[in-house]
Amino acid sequence: MKLAVIPARGGSKRIKKKNTRQFAGKPIIAHTILVALGSGLFDRVIVSTDDSDIATVAEAYGADVPFIRPAHLADDHAVIADVVRHAVEWFEQKGQYFAAIGCLYATAPLIQPRYLKQGLEIIEQGQADFSLSVTTFPYPIQRALKCDEQGLLQMAQPEYALTRSQDLPDCFHDAAHFYLGTADAFKGNVQSPRTAGIQVPRYLVQDIDTEEDWQFAELIYQAHQAQQIQKFQENS
Repeated sequence: MKLAVIPARGGSKRIKKKNTRQFAGKPIIAHTILVALGSGLFDRVIVSTDDSDIATVAEAYGADVPFIRPAHLADDHAVIADVVRHAVEWFEQKGQYFAAIGCLYATAPLIQPRYLKQGLEIIEQGQADFSLSVTTFPYPIQRALKCDEQGLLQMAQPEYALTRSQDLPDCFHDAAHFYLGTADAFKGNVQSPRTAGIQVPRYLVQDIDTEEDWQFAELIYQAHQAQQIQKFQENS
């Protein structure tokens, strides 16, 4: 049994009512819900929220909202891992157990089922305790610059000053699409958990924290949809 948990609290500060705001014709959270349901990878898809409006939207698009998230897990200091752990333990108290858990982000409209599948397969095969969506930095971070106290530039890692960029290893950052793991790993029962990275192409990644981020994400989404339509037409 596999559970998808979509955390979505109501108190977003930088973008008001972020989780239910319209994105490309539907509430942004609906994109994640529909991908989770349509993927066929999960036995239950739930939204963990403290907000009645979010709950109403989530249920309208097919997700379950079996509980209202406690207030202490819905403030500015709440940690996603604690939110997922709460959901897992809530179900276990009712005698429902899941082998794999997926934390899918509510504001990830570009999330793709094929990467979710890769991440779950790694968990189910025992190759890792967690799998996390990641993408590459667009430029070698080993060549990063910083300012000194006089405002003058210097390399953050001067040992790489003479290294060719093509000889530097790729570095990754969280793509903020999903975070998958075993129930024991999410409950903190695994010592030194192993985390695998599931690489997502940069053109599918956009963190959404500002109005500019939102507009750029919509442009990326529209371009991706147009590409999918073109591929369908070419194969028809």
